[in-house]
Amino acid sequence: MKITQRFPAGPDTEVDELLGSLRAIPEGGPLTVGDDRIVDFLVKFARKLLAPATARRFPELASLGFFLRRGEIGKALATGATAEGVLRFPRGLAFHVPPANVDTIFVYSWALSALAGNRNVIRISPRSAGAASAVIDALNDALAEAHPAVAQTQRMVTYDRDDAVTAALSAACDLRVIWGGDRAVTEVRKHPLAPHARDLTFPDRASFAALSVAGWEVASPERRREAAVGFYNDSYWFDQAACASPRTLFWVGDAERAATARTEFRELLGEVLVEKNVVIEPAMAVQKRVSTYGVAADGLATDLRFDGNAVATMELVDPAGVPREWLGTGTFPMATIGSLDELVSVIGRKDQTLSCFGFDRETLEGLARDLAGSGIDRIVPFGSALTFSAVWDGYDLLAEFSRLVTVTV
Repeated sequence: MKITQRFPAGPDTEVDELLGSLRAIPEGGPLTVGDDRIVDFLVKFARKLLAPATARRFPELASLGFFLRRGEIGKALATGATAEGVLRFPRGLAFHVPPANVDTIFVYSWALSALAGNRNVIRISPRSAGAASAVIDALNDALAEAHPAVAQTQRMVTYDRDDAVTAALSAACDLRVIWGGDRAVTEVRKHPLAPHARDLTFPDRASFAALSVAGWEVASPERRREAAVGFYNDSYWFDQAACASPRTLFWVGDAERAATARTEFRELLGEVLVEKNVVIEPAMAVQKRVSTYGVAADGLATDLRFDGNAVATMELVDPAGVPREWLGTGTFPMATIGSLDELVSVIGRKDQTLSCFGFDRETLEGLARDLAGSGIDRIVPFGSALTFSAVWDGYDLLAEFSRLVTVTV
């Protein structure tokens, strides 16, 4: 089956030809961890993403551009610094299988793997469009100024579902990176790896938000508005389908005071949605109502409320009955709890990010210690849920994308 070469742009090819071209030693020698040829290319690519026209059209790409600035790359590489007598090297060939519904996640995965000096093949779903296409265009534009080693070692391709191609790429790689739902991970894992190779998986995850009632009450009007904007960014980018997007909002504090705070928060969020000109497609609006009524029919929620098509809220009968599946863009189950530590019995291993407002560091670190690794890998402020970092899902990605050699004398 033919494979479409998206980056570098080129004619369709066969999987054997693709793998053969990646085995050649690139101009200037093999890539190393933190290779200047890759760093320089990523910095130029980031500038194109941060161009006003691109950032306005796809605001999520501005976060990606920020992540790939030279200073941020330096921070990521610094976290991978090793002790004396320990040398860090690339793993080899990495095969990435990202999801179609979050169509820029593949760039983060690829960029860190490339910074680790790996040769990479990324399969971009035929269903990816919009921001993914803008990314590919920016990558090919930046390639004109790049060292030839970039084009010789990095590939982004598209092919329809073809087990033979996936099997060949899996058998050839040293590391396979699988993003997506549990089912997608299981399907890809059916294709065996070489004995020395390994999988790095990012399966189904759920994320929540928590807002301190006391913290809201002492916050200035400006801070409250910032919270609403941050919550919008966390929830409405990627249609709330990203693993880090909050799917339930917990109000922490006195129930009567929480009711007042909820009203103001809902009003502020509504203003932000109007300013952002959010339009929910009819099919999505139907999806939200079907999902919301379904949760209520299961006896998990009451007090359903629809503010137009943009926001749907419901009151959970029991915080422990939080639905973890995606319910549709702008759908928020809610619950009021007395203190943050009540979440310890609610959170499970599949839960990834807790975005927060109004809590101090000591309280949040106390929750992390109480959870003791049983769930939640990231605790971040409102507006930062979708901010990618070199530590994700509990993995130090630069460490996962590289291997260590020790020298003892």
